[in-house]
Parts: sequence; C-alpha cells; structure tokens
Amino acid sequence: MTGCSRLTHFLRRFAPLLFVGCLVVGCAAAQKPVEVAAAPKVVLPAPQVVPGPAQVQAPVYPVMLGIDVLESQGFASLKGKRIGLLTHPAGVNRRGVTTIEILRHATGVQLVALFSPEHGLYGNEKASASVDDTIDSRTGLPVFSLHGKNRRPTPAQLKKIDALVIDLQDIGVRSYTFSTCMRYAMEACFENKVEVIVLDRPNPLGGFKVDGPALDREWMSGVGGFRVPYVHGLTMGELATMAARAPGVLEIDEKKRLAGKLTVIPMRGWKRAMRWPETGLTFVPTSPFIQDFAGIVGYAMVGLGCEMSGFTHGIGAAYPFRGITFKNKPVEQIQRELEARKIPGLRYRKVDGIGLDGKPTSGIYVEVADWDAWNPTELSFNLMQLGCKFDPPNPFAKLSATQARTFNIHVGSTAWWNALRRDGAQVDLNGFLNSWHEHAKIYQNQSRRYWLYN
Repeated sequence: MTGCSRLTHFLRRFAPLLFVGCLVVGCAAAQKPVEVAAAPKVVLPAPQVVPGPAQVQAPVYPVMLGIDVLESQGFASLKGKRIGLLTHPAGVNRRGVTTIEILRHATGVQLVALFSPEHGLYGNEKASASVDDTIDSRTGLPVFSLHGKNRRPTPAQLKKIDALVIDLQDIGVRSYTFSTCMRYAMEACFENKVEVIVLDRPNPLGGFKVDGPALDREWMSGVGGFRVPYVHGLTMGELATMAARAPGVLEIDEKKRLAGKLTVIPMRGWKRAMRWPETGLTFVPTSPFIQDFAGIVGYAMVGLGCEMSGFTHGIGAAYPFRGITFKNKPVEQIQRELEARKIPGLRYRKVDGIGLDGKPTSGIYVEVADWDAWNPTELSFNLMQLGCKFDPPNPFAKLSATQARTFNIHVGSTAWWNALRRDGAQVDLNGFLNSWHEHAKIYQNQSRRYWLYN
C-alpha cells in the first residue's frame, strides 16, 4: 500500500472512528458541553533564580497541578459531596503531599472510598498482577481495586459516593494502563449518574509529540482504551474531555454519555512544550520500571520493540527501557546495525552491567540526542524488523495466538501485523513510518478541540 493510499485509507477509517462524527464542522455545538472547572485567577511569581556556590541554579517553574488548583479554590467542587478517589503514589501535590492526605484533612470534604489502578494504591504490585479489594491500613477507608476481579467500579461501590475524583499520573503513551482505567471509571460513573472530577497533570513528554500507529478497534483492551496514536500528546484531563465530548469513545449508551457530568480541574502554568524536567516538579515513580523521566522516554521508545522481537530492555536490572540486548548477539553488532539505520535523533553507546544471573554483561544504551528530530516509536519498529534479521526466518510468524494478541493489543495496527508476519525483515518499514507520520498530523489537528492548554 503506498503512502498516498494509506492516507486515503486512514481518512476513511481512522478519523471517523476516533472522533466518531466529530470531524463535521459545528457538531460539537450540538452536544452537551463538558463542565471544565475554571482555574482561579492566581498571580504566580516569576521563576526564581537562586545563586549556588559556583553557578546559578536552574529556575523553579511555578506549575500548579490540578490538586494544587483545587486546594487554592477551597475544594469548592467537592463540598457537600461524598467523594471517592482513584489515585496511586504519584498522586501528590507540588509539595509532595498525597492527594489522599489532602482530601482526608480538607475542611468540608467527605472522603469515603479509595479506588486503585494497576500496581495498587501504593504502587507495590507487579505489572499485570490482579489486586484484591482491601481496607487501607493508613486511613481505614475501603480500597476498591480496578485491576482485579473488577476493571470498572461496580454499581454497589458507586452508590457510596456522589463524585469520583481521579488523580493519576500518566506518561503520554497509549499502552500505559492508567488512561484506560480512567476511561472505564468514566463509563461506570456516567452509567450510574456519578460525577467525575479529573485533577489534571502534565504529559511528561509534552503536548506536541505524537507518533506511532493508531489503535484499531479490534485491539482495544485494558492496555489500549483510546483509539489514538501510540504517543498521543494529551494530558489525562484532555483525554477525559475527548471521551466525554466525542461520540463513540466511551462504550456506553449515547444518552448516558450526554447526561454524564465531567469536571476537569486544569493545571496552572503548564505549557504544551514542557517536558517533565521543565515543570520543576519532583517525579514520583508511576510503576516499578518507570522510576524517572529517562524511563518514560524509554518506554515510548523501545517498549513496543521489545514485544516478541527477541530484544529485551534493561541490562540486568539496570537501565529499564533504555538499555537493550539481543540474546547471543554481540553488543558491537547491535550498535553497528542501529547506527547504519540512521534513525533520526538517536545515538547509542555500549554500557556494562551485572546480569540477572549475577555475571558481568553489557548492552546498548539509547540516548535522545536531538529531541526535535526524535520520533518516539521509530526505534521500536526498527527493532522488530531487525529481530527478523537476527532470528530468521521470522520470529513473529511462529507466535502463538496468545502471544500474537499480546503483541497486537500493544502495537494496535492490524496492517502492520499482517505485513510484519508475512514479510519479516523485508517489511516496508519506511512506508508505514511515513504513513503514520501523516496520520499523526491529522490526529493532532483534530485533537486540538480538546486541548486545555495552548
């Protein structure tokens, strides 16, 4: 399929299904608008420069998170309501105090239940592990797991609350489960006439990076609840706004979607061009392998490429999502192969470490040398193609049905899967990359209507 024909195919399938009719000019005006809480008129101080002993330190930027803005408003949106809170360890204000503690002690706020996503309320559960409901020993509140026997709040759980506050830190990548957890929670709340209040947080990759294939409907799952490019460029508040406004994003009756109430408490001071280090905020790990900004960048960059390709991420227990290895392939060969591909924005260096078996090992560390030139998912698809070369004739052609599904619910493109399985190392990688880049431009233009920050 040529780039031109892929673009035509995309316009017929992707745009109408992603926004389900919202590409028609003026259609948004006919829908019930989402209630977006107005941020207070707070005069923020200019960034402060503090002299160090030998140099001037970096400025501290005054980004107010959604929880900070809510607090500055005196929790007006929560007064008189029984509140449930869906959160995790990264749900903190800019001073590092957890949203749980803030709401527990807020005057006039009645926090009655907690809800937890993947990894549990305190982030100590393994990836994909099923987590049971429990009683929180720190607060005495019930904790309803949304990553166990239930993936959505039940009607019985929602009867206990008038509004569900969602405070989850996402990383800007489609297969990271927190955005899907939010979507499922919104569906349940709208169906049971419970208000949803989203406390917004930064997209750590910024609001301008959009890359990778969109999610085909057949591969929607708990690791892919939004039909967006793999790197989507939206905040959680913006994803929630899209879900509430665009028909067909939430899988519920349209009348219930239109009657649903969403309030987004936006940030103050965050700009779309900001990556996490430029916010001045301290990063709290969002999962065991995402401990810092380097892990976030790596997840977007090699996460897909280490699905069933033969490549693994990490060098022993170090460098998760930044170091890569391939069994029985010398590091020098891997580096030569990657450098020959001239992937924009990247460079590679050999690093040594200790393997999981306790023996010395080494691998390739991937660096982003040019952020503007970097297309986050491009390396992953090169790793898939290279995996076919390293493990002929084609490792993807011999996957079991379960393995194939795991691959596809993460990657999301049936067209790529069919081509990769058929053609292996000869797959038309550049054709797909060019097509996805064109699709990303269309998506970003259309998704602007849901932006809360310009």
